[in-house]
Amino acid sequence: MDHSPGFLKLVNEARPHVNEISIEQARARLAANPKAILLDVREDHEWQSGHATEAIHLGKGILERDLEARFPDPNTEIIMYCGGGYRSVLTADAAQRMGYRNVYSLIGGYKGLVASQWPLKRGN
Repeated sequence: MDHSPGFLKLVNEARPHVNEISIEQARARLAANPKAILLDVREDHEWQSGHATEAIHLGKGILERDLEARFPDPNTEIIMYCGGGYRSVLTADAAQRMGYRNVYSLIGGYKGLVASQWPLKRGN
């Protein structure tokens, strides 16, 4: 997907402040911490088309509004993913600015999950 220059500027400004992890690192973190959250921040229609089996959905459009109600502990380990790893950089940055201290953006996003043969499902 070709992203607009303004969008890429926002992502590139946020990226140095965000911890990005690989799919292998995400697998290890989720295995080591059963309370860790894999959070899909894509749009509703993307979620319905397919998502990681263990993922929880909280779209980028409502993340800041609903994150604290969904995960009140700012120490919760949250691994965020989007379609390709750009929007999740922005959502991880926003979560950190809200006080969350253990937030990661998944490099490669959903496309990377598919390529790695991560267990996926459709719908809710």
